[in-house]
Amino acid sequence: MLTLRKASDRGLANHGWLKSFHTFSFASYRDPREQGFSDLLVINDDRVAAGKGFGQHPHRDMEIFSYVLEGALEHKDTLGTGSVIRPGDVQLMSAGSGVAHSEFNHSASKPVHFLQIWIVPEVAGAKPRYQQEHFSAEKKRGRLQLIISPDGKHGSLKVRQDARVFAGLFDGKESATLELAANRYAYVHVARGSVELNGQALREGDGVRVREEQLLTLSNGVDAEVLVFDLRPQELPEMP
Repeated sequence: MLTLRKASDRGLANHGWLKSFHTFSFASYRDPREQGFSDLLVINDDRVAAGKGFGQHPHRDMEIFSYVLEGALEHKDTLGTGSVIRPGDVQLMSAGSGVAHSEFNHSASKPVHFLQIWIVPEVAGAKPRYQQEHFSAEKKRGRLQLIISPDGKHGSLKVRQDARVFAGLFDGKESATLELAANRYAYVHVARGSVELNGQALREGDGVRVREEQLLTLSNGVDAEVLVFDLRPQELPEMP
């Protein structure tokens, strides 16, 4: 069963320097029907103006990863980590017992477009850690490249949860199929372009909850970049 979440139905926060679309409830945007899916809690589609960004702020007991689509994102945290994240880079910060970080547009003249995604960890109070890896376009072209997993398989970043994240690029006749284990859930997010999921047309910003399906096929892409989340079969309770 595929349940479509249209891009136009997402929450929007426009602060001038920041334009952020919220797939799930976040900050002042609240929808009791949209507060995450399984352990996937946040997908924020952020565009930050040149020279602007998020000042230092704390996180705790959350797996947070950033996926840059255009531009460059500068990261600094209280673990002593500092880096610039560009397209193809995946940065995963496991906040654990507590960490503070800042994120800024690295460019003084160009905007940065990135996804910030939160996954609920299976353990609380763990030691904070930081990981970053580059996955080239060649690795993602016409296939689903594993970028995040519990065990770091195929060079993926290690997440503290029974969750796996795949990234793929699709254009024209390129296609890929992902087989899910029995009773698993999945979430598909179209980061840019357009693509078909099991024959259903999706556009940039669309998301799909997947239940009771074991084969996911992505095809007929037009400059598409897609993230697929393989998740535990559980539902979050609705907000009161």
